[in-house]
Amino acid sequence: MAHAALNRLPARELARLVREKRASPVEVLEAHLAAIERTNPKVNAVVTVAADSARATARAVEAAIARGEKLPPLAGVPVGIKDITPTAGIRTTWGSTLYADHVPTEDAEVVARLKRAGCVVIGKTNTPEFAAGGNTVNKVFGATRNPWDLHLSASGSTGGGAAALAAAMVPLAEGSDFGGSLRTPASFCGVVGLRTTAGLVARWPATLPWHDQSVAGPMARDAEDCALFLDAMTGLSPKSPLSVPPTWANAYEIVARTEHLRGVRIGYAPELGRTGVDLEVARLCREAALGLQQHGAAVEEIAVDFSDGRDAFITLRGEAMVGNHLARVEKLDVLDPNLAGNIRLGLEVKVGGIARAEHKRAEIWHRWRALFERFDLVLTPTSPVLPFPVEQNYPFEIAGKKLETYIDWVGQTFLVSLAALPAASVPAGRAASGLPVGLQIVGPRFSEPQLLACAKLVERDRPIGWAPHAA
Repeated sequence: MAHAALNRLPARELARLVREKRASPVEVLEAHLAAIERTNPKVNAVVTVAADSARATARAVEAAIARGEKLPPLAGVPVGIKDITPTAGIRTTWGSTLYADHVPTEDAEVVARLKRAGCVVIGKTNTPEFAAGGNTVNKVFGATRNPWDLHLSASGSTGGGAAALAAAMVPLAEGSDFGGSLRTPASFCGVVGLRTTAGLVARWPATLPWHDQSVAGPMARDAEDCALFLDAMTGLSPKSPLSVPPTWANAYEIVARTEHLRGVRIGYAPELGRTGVDLEVARLCREAALGLQQHGAAVEEIAVDFSDGRDAFITLRGEAMVGNHLARVEKLDVLDPNLAGNIRLGLEVKVGGIARAEHKRAEIWHRWRALFERFDLVLTPTSPVLPFPVEQNYPFEIAGKKLETYIDWVGQTFLVSLAALPAASVPAGRAASGLPVGLQIVGPRFSEPQLLACAKLVERDRPIGWAPHAA
């Protein structure tokens, strides 16, 4: 098969071609390395290319095929790993000048699982310093640009992974999500990002192993690939105190089999707080949600307001910032000003403030729980705005209203994170400018297969095509 075609195929199709000996793992890898060489200089999504180790892995898979061995589900499929996730023998910088030349000696648990599933680690994808930011830019590698418009942001903090997917440089991208770091980049770049139930994907190493708002998760170009990738990531691990096994046998099979939503109750919330949503984003997301009625879902537009959780999230985020960077509090002058400012705010938080934030968080969770007694899924816009200029740290206004703080623009996602709920972002169509818009699908704990099944039908109804700068 011609190299040029392979980099645009879904991961599941690549895995099938490898199993059926219709494409070799080396061919698949070289097609993606060529795509990175062509496109990455202008997008800057893949910051470390691990060509030599990836070729060695691809050749090992090829040898296993020649021996007639049974292959794991993602054998020969390239994957990009976020540059905050340790990879043995491959530079991992956390986007920080403090670790610009750091090469780990051991894989993170999620990377080890992906390797056992047969994935070929092709390289590391860009992130803001220590994944703290909604625009993917750092002092080590610079800014990642959106493949739909190179003047615009890919969002963050898994912006490198999202842009690499949209630009056809990788078929799968691993990432993390605290306030929306898998979902907002997915929205900006027109791909699928899944925030997982806490503990479902083991976080090791982790400075705060009991922290349940920051999770690892999959990102792919469509929902079925995302489900296949999720299956490879999950599983009980003794390395994480929060680790839990999935409550399903095979998420991919559930998503692949889903052809309707009969009996599914969906609540569509135009916004989750009071920051507003741009009119075009709101229109496209509402149309996508109501369109699910043709698949048998009962869709009801609802008004919800979790805006009183904003201060609680900011307080608990500050606590986590200090916890994660305790060893670096004497080096704030060399950190990104955005990150350093977050740590300073966290250092000002007192125990009483943390206690009040936890009480509010509990209240917010119970309000979400009550919603899920009425609805199986709650849908809402992922990001309230379209992608903004890459030179900006964040958008300055939403629907004509100026923002009070830089973090308010991700309220749509962090008000979900506050309750530690799973959520997916799926493209809901394209704006008049041609830019993609993401629809967020929220569910109760362990509803990931249902989230992705719903996402599959949304993307089927509202295909967006390839980004103009895809390889």
